[in-house]
Amino acid sequence: MVFWSHYSDEKHTPLYPFGYGLSYSNFEYSNLVLNRKSFSENGNIVASVTLKNSSQVAGKEVVQWYIRDLVGSYARPVKELKGFEMVELRPFESKVINFVIDEKAVEFFTANSKWEVEPGDFKVFVGGSSDSILELDFQYVK
Repeated sequence: MVFWSHYSDEKHTPLYPFGYGLSYSNFEYSNLVLNRKSFSENGNIVASVTLKNSSQVAGKEVVQWYIRDLVGSYARPVKELKGFEMVELRPFESKVINFVIDEKAVEFFTANSKWEVEPGDFKVFVGGSSDSILELDFQYVK
């Protein structure tokens, strides 16, 4: 008797991305800006994004921001959730959301069994889920 095993190495995408939520309102993200392109020890970058409720219904949106370390001495996640904020907006209302990128946002637990920060190039992503489309580059320098 012969048993056949069928194995397929297909990459399936999830039905919904991390952080996805449904609402009766529609939200638009725009104008992602950084107050500077780099920072160093004990410094930070303030990032701002404009969130607009583009519908006729009041609603709540969870604004999420993610970081990616582009080149590190260790393999790093493609996107790491670093913060979020629940924002409630009336119909057609806009609000600027600010968040701070500091050493805590770019550090990681290393093979040395401690939290460390490496200088390098990073990306920040902002949106309503992990499929966020707004992104900017910045650097951490020593």
